[in-house]
Amino acid sequence: MRKAIKNLKDNVTEWLSSPHAAIVAVAGVLMLMAWVAGWLMGHAGGGVTMVFENAAYGLHGAAAASVVAVGGIGKHIVGEALTTDLAEEVSPGLLRNEIDDRIVKIRPMSTPLDQISRYGGSRVCGSMKVEYYSVDTKPGSAKLTQAYTPASGGRDEEDSQGNEIVLMTDCNEVFQPTTTILVPSVKSSSGGSLVLYVSAVSANGVTVISAEKDEKIPALAVGTLLVRMGRAAAELDVMTPQFEALPQKNSNVCQIFKTQVEQSTFVKISNKEVGWSFSDQEEAAIIDMRLGMEKTFLFGIKNRLTDPRKGEEIFLTGGIWRQTDNEFTYSSTTAVDEEWLVKLCRQAFAHNAGSSKKVLLAGSDLIEKLHLCGSKRVLVNDSVVTKWGLDFTEIHSKFGTLYVLLSEVFDQCGMAGAGMVIDPEYITKYCHVPFRTEKLNLRQSGVRNVDAIVITEASCLVLRYPRSHMRIVAQ
Repeated sequence: MRKAIKNLKDNVTEWLSSPHAAIVAVAGVLMLMAWVAGWLMGHAGGGVTMVFENAAYGLHGAAAASVVAVGGIGKHIVGEALTTDLAEEVSPGLLRNEIDDRIVKIRPMSTPLDQISRYGGSRVCGSMKVEYYSVDTKPGSAKLTQAYTPASGGRDEEDSQGNEIVLMTDCNEVFQPTTTILVPSVKSSSGGSLVLYVSAVSANGVTVISAEKDEKIPALAVGTLLVRMGRAAAELDVMTPQFEALPQKNSNVCQIFKTQVEQSTFVKISNKEVGWSFSDQEEAAIIDMRLGMEKTFLFGIKNRLTDPRKGEEIFLTGGIWRQTDNEFTYSSTTAVDEEWLVKLCRQAFAHNAGSSKKVLLAGSDLIEKLHLCGSKRVLVNDSVVTKWGLDFTEIHSKFGTLYVLLSEVFDQCGMAGAGMVIDPEYITKYCHVPFRTEKLNLRQSGVRNVDAIVITEASCLVLRYPRSHMRIVAQ
């Protein structure tokens, strides 16, 4: 027993005199000093644990290092867990930010048009100029531009019975030989509306005969509506007049939208009463940038001009307000009612082969009129419907459903009584430069001692089928 105790004593004495004991002693003293310092500061700021942990990290994390790979390509992290902050520090830009996913969450209600276009997906274009094709459905009717009067002005005349007459319309190309025409405003002897048969079409007009036996074509006034119906071929006919539809080319140009955020080093390290960081400034800049883009996407004019100071070409994108000629006008001084609302829905949905659900973006005056309008036969749904990250109210009509949303951009542009019905299915966003942020190294370049980023997007909006959209104008 005494021998074992003596051996233990000798081993302890030998270890204490070794270099390992000195290292442990120094480490213990440092940790004790860190704990004492943390205890002294803890009474003022509660930082005992934090200081202790920082000291401990200083000992154990001293071995962490960034090691350059063989050949100088790439880096390896040794002695430390890989975090997003460390990855950004060692390899800036490695971690990809989902820019659009983040952008659409920044005050979407302020920029509904930009929001809807981002949710619909953007098409990347390889040029600042965008060319696209669109085609509407073939017109189904025309109107007389020159009155037709029988020789003696009556139904009893035989000149129009079984004989050809020539009618002048505002769009002769709508009709082809063998086409039948309905004249809704004129009654036939059989009790229905008058029906005509087209035998020929030329630049001089449309040659027709009565489609009913022993029917005489009466007088037709200027503006009489002629509705194109189906074709009627003969038994021996193998061919029929051709029908082709060719889309029309339209174009727009992408506009370069930019905003820049800077923060000096001293502002960054200064104590602040609230948590206002560089990210907060970036978010505020993005909000302002999107509001500017929203106004441009609505009311911008397509043009290419030269900056007189820079001597460089500037691209201006055309807004969707100018891309459609489908316009609904109303008196701003007259109260609206159910009939007015029905007419609005009718023009928004009828005769354009668009979607049955569209979006109405409107200024505060127009929204107020919609609130004051009666809603017995047109159901106004007060419940909120969320689509594209936006909260809408609904107007249901027999023609279709309108998703209604207040757009502050109309008020800011002095058009509080105006609005626009857009068909989300037929609106396309083209991006030459997708939304992105870039860090500017102004400090190392000797410009300014700041942290700086620049946010850029080069894009434009186009309407694929212009008449499926409608602008609302207060007069």
